[in-house]
Amino acid sequence: MNKPESFFTAEAALPAESCRAQLALILGSADFDATGREHRFLSYVVEEALSGRGDRIKAYTVAVEVFGRGQSFDPQTDPIVRIEAGHLRRALERYYLTSGQGDPVLITIPKGGYVPSFARRAETQLAPLPAPLVTQPVTERPPLWRTLPRLLIAVLMVLLAIVASVSAWWWGPARHGGPEKPRVLVQAFDNPGGTQAAGVVASGLKEEIVEQLSKFRDLLVMESAPKPDDASLAPPRFVIKGSITLSDEAFQLRVRLINRGTGSVIWANSYDGPLKVSAFRDTQKEIARSVAQNLAQVYGVIFQADEDLDVSNAPDDWVAYNCTLSFYAYRLGVDPERRPAVRTCLEKAVDRFPSYATAWGLLSSVYVDDYRFGFSADGTPPASALERAFAAARHAVALDPLNLPARQAKMLALYFDGQIDAALELGEESLKLNPNDTEFLSEYGERLAVSGKWKQGCPMIAESRQSNPGASANYEADLALCSYFDGDYVQAANWLKKTPSPMNPIYHLIGAAINGEAGNVAEAQRESEWLQKNLPALVKNLRGQVSMRLARPQDVETFLGSLRKAGLVIPD
Repeated sequence: MNKPESFFTAEAALPAESCRAQLALILGSADFDATGREHRFLSYVVEEALSGRGDRIKAYTVAVEVFGRGQSFDPQTDPIVRIEAGHLRRALERYYLTSGQGDPVLITIPKGGYVPSFARRAETQLAPLPAPLVTQPVTERPPLWRTLPRLLIAVLMVLLAIVASVSAWWWGPARHGGPEKPRVLVQAFDNPGGTQAAGVVASGLKEEIVEQLSKFRDLLVMESAPKPDDASLAPPRFVIKGSITLSDEAFQLRVRLINRGTGSVIWANSYDGPLKVSAFRDTQKEIARSVAQNLAQVYGVIFQADEDLDVSNAPDDWVAYNCTLSFYAYRLGVDPERRPAVRTCLEKAVDRFPSYATAWGLLSSVYVDDYRFGFSADGTPPASALERAFAAARHAVALDPLNLPARQAKMLALYFDGQIDAALELGEESLKLNPNDTEFLSEYGERLAVSGKWKQGCPMIAESRQSNPGASANYEADLALCSYFDGDYVQAANWLKKTPSPMNPIYHLIGAAINGEAGNVAEAQRESEWLQKNLPALVKNLRGQVSMRLARPQDVETFLGSLRKAGLVIPD
């Protein structure tokens, strides 16, 4: 997707009043998702630059004059300005991708410094984002539904409009800002020994943990608690505390996560090792990755804590946030009975919060499930379900280009549309944004594996399972398929027995193939009978269903051959 900068032209000098007017537009917009401190940061650097004092804009002056740091502030040991500048750049990028599309002036803070730049909009305009819940044609290739009767298309769009209207009635007027996010405060680590070396190590560890946590877009990571008079930001619900102790040759770090609502410690861990200067930088990164993986990812500690929240009488933003939690609970077993409620909840969430990129991405994934599992209960044709998934995914990515649930949804839509190379390319690019996100790592690994790159994808799935503190039914089923195509049917059966997903149709399909190939007659017959009883439409089109998922023809034929051994009839 084109960056906003490509739609603007630089000029030697823009009128100061135009730039100040643009600043006012940004600061007054609900789509400028930034903290009060970041508002002050942007105001300060813009005003300094417009007043001809751009040469004074340094990390030191920003820290002292904006963040209230003392005269002894050292940017080499305290990275606060660099980190906040990164947050501010992302907030500006999101703003110009949403409500700022039509603004006349672009304000950016180029990397490598903190002096803002100003540019005027060129003639080219950004394309408008798709409206909520209205199907958009796929630009990657001609739309799949072009051959459907026009009347059916019109009826479908009317139904979608009705859904949007009902959602608006249910939750009231739409809000442009995003809903509630878990707020996590990372405090400075204690230094019981009081040594300068331990202080430097503690500062570096905090910086690494903040950086790794910040890669998870559905967390709001804070380095300091908001001031009592700062009404722009609610206090954090979670606090990370810790202490660092150094000896001559070793270090020991203790970290814990506290739920401020209950005052309880909900996670704690210790890290220790040799204190070798040459290797300690890598050690810091590994510790920060471990903390982020345990706390921030899907099915992690924060997810599990928030899953127990009572939202029966909660505000709209809490209800919307809870919709994302319900999606991940549904995906544990892909239960078709839970899917309608999850889908309805997410549709209401995006109608109430149109800029909620994560909810758009998860809604797209539900629509993909409609397509690949045949779950749709509203009579939506499969081609239209995939079109709807594309529309939601593309909208999610437009709202937040760095959002992994949005990118994951688009990767899935591309794959099931047969655009395998495009899906894998997007997956490889997206994983670099946050290698700690095991949910995305496992999905990308699965896409690689079923596209025929088993040696590349299966280790990613195994790594995801090992790194994720929560349990997901998808890991074991995927690893069972990996073992099956590796010819180890005993291990494949063992993996499948660990998969607690009796309602997932693919679980039974894999089970029939494994047991059929292994000669386990009774188990193969049981799985075949379950499929014929519960999913007769899938059984009638086994070749199409398998071909939809496995990209290589030889893999398709191998799998169908095993299903025949399980007693299922598949025409040649």
